[in-house]
Amino acid sequence: MRIAIIGGGAAAVGLVDALAVGEAGSAAGEVTVFEPSPHLWRGRPYGPDLDSVLVNVPPVIMSIRYLDAGHYASWLGPERAATHLDELLGQPLVPRALYGSYLADTAEAALAALRGRGWRTRVAAARVVAAARSGGGAGLRVRTEDGHEHPADQVVLCVGGGTPQDHYGLGGAAGFVADPYPLAYTLGQVPAEADVAVIGSGLSAVDVVVSLTARGHAGRIALVSRSGMLPHVWQRPLGHRPVHVTVERVEALCREHGGVTLDDLTGLLRAELGTAGEDFAHFAAEVLAAGSEEPVRRLRRQLAAVADPRIGRRVLQETAHTVGPYAWRLLPEPDRERLRGHYRLATGLASPMVPVNAAALLRLFEAGQLTMVAGVRKIEAAEGGFRVRGDGGDLNADVVVNAVNPPPQAVPRAAEPLVTSLLTDGLAVLHPSGGLVPADPRLHVVGDLAGGGSFITSGIPGVAAAAARSARGLLATLTG
Repeated sequence: MRIAIIGGGAAAVGLVDALAVGEAGSAAGEVTVFEPSPHLWRGRPYGPDLDSVLVNVPPVIMSIRYLDAGHYASWLGPERAATHLDELLGQPLVPRALYGSYLADTAEAALAALRGRGWRTRVAAARVVAAARSGGGAGLRVRTEDGHEHPADQVVLCVGGGTPQDHYGLGGAAGFVADPYPLAYTLGQVPAEADVAVIGSGLSAVDVVVSLTARGHAGRIALVSRSGMLPHVWQRPLGHRPVHVTVERVEALCREHGGVTLDDLTGLLRAELGTAGEDFAHFAAEVLAAGSEEPVRRLRRQLAAVADPRIGRRVLQETAHTVGPYAWRLLPEPDRERLRGHYRLATGLASPMVPVNAAALLRLFEAGQLTMVAGVRKIEAAEGGFRVRGDGGDLNADVVVNAVNPPPQAVPRAAEPLVTSLLTDGLAVLHPSGGLVPADPRLHVVGDLAGGGSFITSGIPGVAAAAARSARGLLATLTG
């Protein structure tokens, strides 16, 4: 069996690792990974960049090997862990480029293990621009940018997430940074005294602010967004393992009731907190207050609660990425729409910022170098810079950095020709809520492009789980 893996980022690493540790008997296959980037296995998030661009979560949920929570921590080892310890979180937080080395080492070890079992493996430094059925219909073929065609029996798309959207039509304007990453390059173009407006207030915006100041930026910085809501702040892991909010309990509810509702999931969370002696109503009120509480006050309060022993936010943050993708597909559409209505709150809760970055932001707010501008309606190029129009008045900036996260299930710009070919040939269809759904059993999608997924962008736990599922299916085909 010839497997073509299109894309060489974290999803591809999870897939080849799952193939390597999976059960395939004595059968062997062939794997070809197509990836044009010189930063193989790292994808867009984990390529070379500034050391200030950190992995935003503790090691326990960054393992690319499904159901092996210690895999990444074991690779990191005690010496590197101690070097990168976040004193507030009590956990190592490494630069994303170092995490990219973990992905690369894992992938290379997996390919070596496959070769040791008789598999043929190859990495093609080429971009795939089309995939279609072969003329005889017995197989598939993928075509690369150089015009070469490659036969395949199974094709797996691991093309990563979408591209940041230019909501205000600023593309081409001098001083506008359309995509901030890699920050080592883009921020090097920003004059140290410039007044900078950062579009967005999520994790990418936090990266931009922290990295600007780490480079010694002296100008004013403003976070400008519609919501004015910062991400929550990570709390110290307690080692709590949910007993109610689990995939097994969701499966049981589905069997019992013939489906799962948002009220069912809320009941599981209520039971989880009740078992720990915590009040659900108080917790829910605290979470919902994020939409109205003054952001700097909330930031200060959450930093003070990093070691708070209550489990509520910790359970939600973990299960949003482990149970959430499974439960989402079972929810009725009205319940999904209710959750989408809380998009900004949900993403800020499910993907918090690390305490070291939160503390840096608080210092900048208190020093007056950083401000928050909410209710932004329009940003336009003006003479010598930009004008931001918000509910509280206008703001002038010399540079605008677009730190808006791409929407979930968006098609990456570089993959648009490939996706068009799949749709044209009938190998896939677009999901009504975004993303791609295979229409042929020989096509698989791993990662954020997979249609029907949650409105929260896939994290490493979700990517690892999806990669493991696809690997099981591929190995079953091989041995069947």
